[in-house]
Amino acid sequence: MLTLQLVACIGMIAGMFWLFGIKVSDFTTDIFGGILDAPKNIQDAIMEETNTKKVPYLKREILEVQGILESTGREKQFPMLCTAAFVLFAFGAAAAVMMGNFYMVPVLACGFLLIPFWYIKLTAHTYKKDISEELETALSIITTSYLRNEDILTAVEESVPYLNPPVQTVFQGFASRVRLIDPDVGRALRELKGKIRNDTFEEWCDALQECLIDRSLKTILTPIVAKLSDMRLVNAELEYMVYEPRKEFITMVVLVVANVPLLSFLNRDWYQTLMTTDVGKILLSITAAAIFFSAARVVRLTKPIEYRR
Repeated sequence: MLTLQLVACIGMIAGMFWLFGIKVSDFTTDIFGGILDAPKNIQDAIMEETNTKKVPYLKREILEVQGILESTGREKQFPMLCTAAFVLFAFGAAAAVMMGNFYMVPVLACGFLLIPFWYIKLTAHTYKKDISEELETALSIITTSYLRNEDILTAVEESVPYLNPPVQTVFQGFASRVRLIDPDVGRALRELKGKIRNDTFEEWCDALQECLIDRSLKTILTPIVAKLSDMRLVNAELEYMVYEPRKEFITMVVLVVANVPLLSFLNRDWYQTLMTTDVGKILLSITAAAIFFSAARVVRLTKPIEYRR
């Protein structure tokens, strides 16, 4: 009976969205946008700017994820992220209702809501690492070609077919700009410098601008490209050290969650007590809250460290 009521509620909500022509992505984006743009008085604004008042946790998570998406060139994925968070929020609440544990409804709903934001934070370093590896290949190929012909536009056009997105798209835009819009290579290099947020790439672009004035300086390009290889090796060691505590946490969570269905085989009476009595339901809710709280701490404390030179 409870399951049928839940299905009917979901159908009614979906029908309302369809009837009024509301897109789920627009709806969820407006909700999370409202959290960020919530009205506040001047005192609250001053206290937040001076760090004398803590920003609410959800707002802080959204702002941090927005910064990550912007720094990795994926800001267009934010509406999809909001939709995923909303769907998981509903799924968590529905799962608790189907279990008949209303104490766990807010716990699972809020916990599942944060999963997409944690996922972006955990994968941000992997995305940046992939960009860095592709950037290492791109700069190596382009630098080798430039040392041979001493023409950066020709070097880029020769190398673009051997590159992969999104780095390939950046250099294609540079070549098209110089060839079709504005032949000022110096200005194009200054714009190119802001396309990818990487210290070594920015240094490489600055060196190319100096090479436009004095081509004898082209020998400084190779040592700059070599920095990317050094950074990749050091970051790999740091990444291994950071991921070990995360793996241990996942193992412990799996063991804790797996104990609940396992209990139904070991002792049926204890399982029924845990799932049907108020004390058991509260205990399960506290356990779930502890897992999500620990997950938030693990995500924050095991944030990858980027080695810079």
